[in-house]
Amino acid sequence: MQKHRKYRKQGRNVLANANVKLPEVCRNRLKSFISEGLAKRGFDSEHLHSEYLSKFCGQGTASPAERREAAIWKWKDSERTNAATNARLRGMDRGYNIMPRVTFYNFLRVAQHQVSLVLGELSDELVLGSFSGGASTGRRRTESQPAHKFCGKADVTKDATIYVDVIHRLSELYRQHQVFYELNLVEGAVLFTVPKKSDIDRCACKEPEINMFLQKGVGSYIRSRLLRHGINLNDQSINRRLAKVGSITGDLSTIDLSAASDSITTSCVEALLPRDWFLYLNDIRSRQVVVDGVITETEMFSSMGNGFTFELESLIFWALMRTVAYFEGVSGVISVYGDDLIIPSGMFEAARTVLGEFGFSLNMDKSFTWGSHFRESCGGHYYNGEDVTPFYLRREPEHLTDLIRVLNQFRRWALADDARQFVYPEAYTLWCELARFVPEDLRGGFDLTCDTQLVDGRHQKYRLSRVTEKVYVPELGSYMHWQTLNRNRSWDPNVGFPAQSTNKVCRKRRAKLGAVADRDLLFFEEW
Repeated sequence: MQKHRKYRKQGRNVLANANVKLPEVCRNRLKSFISEGLAKRGFDSEHLHSEYLSKFCGQGTASPAERREAAIWKWKDSERTNAATNARLRGMDRGYNIMPRVTFYNFLRVAQHQVSLVLGELSDELVLGSFSGGASTGRRRTESQPAHKFCGKADVTKDATIYVDVIHRLSELYRQHQVFYELNLVEGAVLFTVPKKSDIDRCACKEPEINMFLQKGVGSYIRSRLLRHGINLNDQSINRRLAKVGSITGDLSTIDLSAASDSITTSCVEALLPRDWFLYLNDIRSRQVVVDGVITETEMFSSMGNGFTFELESLIFWALMRTVAYFEGVSGVISVYGDDLIIPSGMFEAARTVLGEFGFSLNMDKSFTWGSHFRESCGGHYYNGEDVTPFYLRREPEHLTDLIRVLNQFRRWALADDARQFVYPEAYTLWCELARFVPEDLRGGFDLTCDTQLVDGRHQKYRLSRVTEKVYVPELGSYMHWQTLNRNRSWDPNVGFPAQSTNKVCRKRRAKLGAVADRDLLFFEEW
């Protein structure tokens, strides 16, 4: 293996970073990669041209402060809409026809039945939840591993404190190790933003630790119950497959909702869920959110960051669509993954009306039905059965891994359809133009999803491996986290703690022998 020059850092010898910085000419070319290199000869290339830089956040786009301000303005605007929705739903006449010849009362009756079938009885064991690796109100991102959240003080809202006693009553282990014995009362969640598109960020919320623990328990439970009814929230490929079918037959429509998780209002949840379930979820959610230091009472029921939002919205949309299909007399596939909905095309307009009544707005730029051969769901884009899924340059390209990721994804796009190489003969030349910046010994393999090795049909020699460093993780917290994941294996405290990876620092390592891309992943010129 090629040895890298060592340099001194804080008195230690450290291997030089193999994830080298890209020269300026390569960075600029990568940003204009599609617009100046690939001709527009069909829907697939036009779609890629329009999407490649649509989520780019870097030079030439809005500043981070502007994107954050736009995101918070949109969040507040959603709250104004939510307030109107809450008032309308709470005051709606039960005899109002939400659909032709279907009263609001009858619609709710059927929808509530659908929700009850999934949820079943509320039980005490639901409080035994878990943690994710996300930041919380009491743990910064650098200390957000689940193990940390089991130790020290835990933030909690006032309404959720009563369930800590239930946790201790049900778990001797938690009582024995005095987990969640030190509580810190907080007002609620804290809003923050993450990059989304070139002109706007996405809002999310950091939840208090105890609330997060309880919310994750609910989320896992709803996920498992939905699976019994044919909705698998662990597999996005189901929606992608159905979207492809819909693009061919037109019988299936894909629906995408605008700000769906921020549009789940309290009145909507109260109307659809059994009373005991609503009261429990209402207790463990954050009713207030701190926005730039200002405490705000929310009109929405839960936001991104809440441990059950994804599963709850999936349940609500599934129940609403099933109810629409029932009253419309439409049969066919209904599939839900968060706010990605797939429904029979014959009920599209009725579904649009009902969703609007419950405070949800369709994103018509990403919703497709009769009259279009295009369908999009769960990241899969299809035009008349052809995979036209684009890829994105999301940030300013700086390092070798940024280049490898784009080139591997471009290869996937260019080879997704057998005819594409004939239609775009310049694709291989374009790929080679940038591939020359990748060292020869980092080529090979077959995994187009990685950014540590450039796929080109050769026997792989070396690959980049991200440098990891051990971080302190409490031993007790590791044990508690293990208990939530797997209770049937013995725990070995001598096993090393999880390592924390950095995105930019890499070493060059010898790759395993024998892994070569097959012909389906090769340009004709590489055969």
